[in-house]
Amino acid sequence: MTKVFDIDCRQCSRLANFLDEVKLKNPTYFCKPVPPFGDANAKLLIVGLAPGMHGANQTGRPFTGDFAGILLYETLHKFGYASAPISKSADDGLTLSHCRISNAVKCLPPENKPLPVEITTCNQFLAAELQELTSDSVILALGNVAHMAVLKAFGLKVSVYKFGHTARYVLPSGHVLVDSYHCSRYNTQTKRLTEKMFHDVFGLIQQELRR
Repeated sequence: MTKVFDIDCRQCSRLANFLDEVKLKNPTYFCKPVPPFGDANAKLLIVGLAPGMHGANQTGRPFTGDFAGILLYETLHKFGYASAPISKSADDGLTLSHCRISNAVKCLPPENKPLPVEITTCNQFLAAELQELTSDSVILALGNVAHMAVLKAFGLKVSVYKFGHTARYVLPSGHVLVDSYHCSRYNTQTKRLTEKMFHDVFGLIQQELRR
């Protein structure tokens, strides 16, 4: 049985070697596969792309220390999932309730672009994590890569479940998949994703979880 996470994983040689290189240049950085963060019994699982160089790869916590985490943690706090609106470090005392954050790829990829084979290799861990969710849980995919990774983990066809901001799908497993544009610096600064748009997504999630 596959584990949900393996901090010693080096199955993707390109990623493992890249982490070694980054660690030499930044000795204080985490530079390992980044574990999921949050409530073990979460009803909401948020799936991102991969750790950022100076964010999760530095701190060891998803979306912590980089720009993408600003809107995410502010929103999680607003909707009652996070104990604080700012995630500074892995030991800052922030906790999540009924929510967990994970990534499609657990290791920092060069230029933030994992290869298809790396997404496929790492998908075993996401699949194991999804199996631990109760069937009435909601999965939020941040971006198309995360969306496709969730479908792959469930063995579903991409053509049937196309990515789209605020798209909602009831999966054969009973889980509800909701899509959002990724809260990256590019998307927020270009207004492809605004604060209101992101809050609206969480409003939809709240409705799902009340059912």
